[in-house]
Amino acid sequence: MSSYKNDYQWSQIVETLNKTISRRDFIITSVAAGVMTMVPRFVTAGAAEPYRIGVCLPTTGSGANYSERPIKGLPLIAAEINKRGGLLGKHPIELYFRDTQTKPDVGAREARSLILNEKVQTIIGTWSSAVAMAIQEITHEHKVLHLAATSNSSKIVNENYTPYSFQFGPNSRMQSGATVVAVLNMIKSKGWKSYVTLGLDYEWGRDAQKVFVDKLTKESPETKLIKVFWAKLGETDFTSYITAIMALKPDFMFGAIAGKDNETFVQQAKASGLFKRIAYPGVFLPVTELMQQRKTLPRHIIGLNRCPFFAHMDNPIMQKYVKMYQDKFGKDDYPDDFACMYFDALNGLDQGVTKAGSTDSDAVRKALTGATIDTCRGKLTFRDCNNQLDAASYVGEVVDTPDYPFPIFDPKSMVAVQGHEVWVPTCEEVRKLQKKRI
Repeated sequence: MSSYKNDYQWSQIVETLNKTISRRDFIITSVAAGVMTMVPRFVTAGAAEPYRIGVCLPTTGSGANYSERPIKGLPLIAAEINKRGGLLGKHPIELYFRDTQTKPDVGAREARSLILNEKVQTIIGTWSSAVAMAIQEITHEHKVLHLAATSNSSKIVNENYTPYSFQFGPNSRMQSGATVVAVLNMIKSKGWKSYVTLGLDYEWGRDAQKVFVDKLTKESPETKLIKVFWAKLGETDFTSYITAIMALKPDFMFGAIAGKDNETFVQQAKASGLFKRIAYPGVFLPVTELMQQRKTLPRHIIGLNRCPFFAHMDNPIMQKYVKMYQDKFGKDDYPDDFACMYFDALNGLDQGVTKAGSTDSDAVRKALTGATIDTCRGKLTFRDCNNQLDAASYVGEVVDTPDYPFPIFDPKSMVAVQGHEVWVPTCEEVRKLQKKRI
């Protein structure tokens, strides 16, 4: 599969799916701007009512570069389930894709349309936490399951909690907490005394920055925060921020930047020589970035990601998914963090339905609450007070290896910080954060 393009077009993704998936497993029944429906090509005679799933992902906007592989991977997983008749062996899965445009109002509108017009029973998505929180209001109102596969503000499971939402990746508190673990070791070994932060000015960026600063202040109060910088979502020129940061001469900086903005910042910072003068530990580097920036990404920086396939190639479930994915899309393409978490979300739903013995949303919700599920990262358990999966964050040094045509985290030194090590310590504290819903 070729490398990512700067601007994603829905039609390009649809064309890829037409060539690789629909001719065998699915029929694409409707294609329009931002709309795609996939239904099973073959349905057994004993099939019951199909199980309709809405997939809300941005194919435009800042999060578009993280959507390609989940959009390609989800039909593969659905097809595997449909080969045995679907959920419970009799409910074939239908997928309804919608473009959220990385905008909360659009995400909410599409979620409502999926529920009212397409009669979906579950919504999976999205990338932006702000969009996910807007979708939560709609799914809670209609008592429809919401599987937050990749959006990861801690507010999704804490302040904005609804029992119908389940979070499959480490939330921003857990992710920033993992970065703090790594930074604390470096503060001690390198004698760091000061830092700055640069974050994207939206829900996830604000939340991730706050958690990092709060936790580091608690653990290392003598480490001084010199300056806080905020950049708008979709920023294309970070020059002024880079110049200001370099002038302050901090020992390190923390960044809460993701998506296309992350690529832009890293390339501009590298060109300016920032990484030679200021350490940048914990930069968000999912597999997407490692593949996309394979030629230009600075080696030996300390990165963080959520679900790297290369950390779990000893897991038979991960092995099977990578093989399935590459059989369709070629040996040079790999599922990224987001594709892997969407894999776990759809398979987690399958396990919840099986445990409940029903596709009823309330029955499945109850079955998944506190449940331990098989994932491509191993057996993981949902916290029963907020439906947060006990998922690790991965911190490591970016290096080249002979195993892959792109850099990965050094297997010898990569650390997996477990979710329960860095989430809100007690359920009593979690419940104090959660707003009351009816």
